[in-house]
Formats: sequence, structure tokens, C-alpha cells
Amino acid sequence: MSKSTGVKTTPAATRTGIDWRAVFAFPNPVNEYAARITAGLVVLLAGATLLTGSGWGLLVIAAGFWLRVLFGPRISPLALLSVKVLAPRLGRPKLVPGPPKRFAQGMGTVVSTTALILFAAGAAPAAWIVLAVLILAASLEAFAGFCLGCVIFGLLQRRGLIPEEVCEACNNVSLRRL
Repeated sequence: MSKSTGVKTTPAATRTGIDWRAVFAFPNPVNEYAARITAGLVVLLAGATLLTGSGWGLLVIAAGFWLRVLFGPRISPLALLSVKVLAPRLGRPKLVPGPPKRFAQGMGTVVSTTALILFAAGAAPAAWIVLAVLILAASLEAFAGFCLGCVIFGLLQRRGLIPEEVCEACNNVSLRRL
């Protein structure tokens, strides 16, 4: 606690004045409906990019994933549209653990950035194949509610590669909120 303000501070916040954990925070739990809507918007954007052959579309997709994985839904235009406008129209949120969704966003970041790099390197056909893989994974999330990244997260956690404390709700069904 700071004596002058009475506010609890962390050592990082005291040294720099910025709480970096808050800057890079990701929500936990996450509204599954918002995640699925965001995935649907990614499918639309990626499909349009694939049809037009637009390198700019690849840049926008990759930038969106980077924003979501680093800052959660606070800065990404697609996530803001999903969280603030579209998902609330579906009624009561369906809450799911956040860490697997962040991991899935990280996978999307890797795949979309790979497609962008391939395109920039002159390997457009390979970029479009990678983008098609992204469309498939995002379509599974958007239309079937199957989060491939979440499944991989769970497998890695069961194998001990992701510590249990990263997502206690993933291990303890009684902690899950529905």
C-alpha cells in the first residue's frame, strides 16, 4: 500500500508508474459468444483477402491477431465490435476460461504472420495455403464452437508443458462458470 494514496501498488508499478501486467492483460473468463463472433469476422476478412489476393488484407489480419493476443479485446477493432456491439445482442454471456482463448489467438498470430511473411517474400501460393488453414480453424470456432487452439492448450497442459496454475478453471470443472 502506498502511504500517500492508500492504493495497493506492485513493485513494477512503483518503479515505472505503469502496471505492465494491466497493459498486457487478457480477460479471464471470456465470453464464448464474443470469441466466436470475432472468429467469424476473421473468416470474412480472410475469405475476402483470399479472393482478392490482397497483401494489405494479410497485414490487417496479422495486425488484428497481434493486437488481440497482446492486449485482449481492448484495442482490436474486430474484438471491440464483437465484445461491445454484437455479443451483447445475444443475451447472457457464456463464460469460458481466458488462457486457452489467448493461446488460440497466439496460434492465429503465428499463422497469419507466417502468411504475411510468405506473401512479402514472393511465395504467394504458400501464403494462400496458410491463410486457408487459418480460415479452416477460425470457421471451426465460429460455426461449430470448436476451438482448435483451446484443444491444443488442453493437450499441452495435460502433458505438463503448460503449468496447471496458468488455467486452474481448465483443470477444475467446479471452477467453470456457465
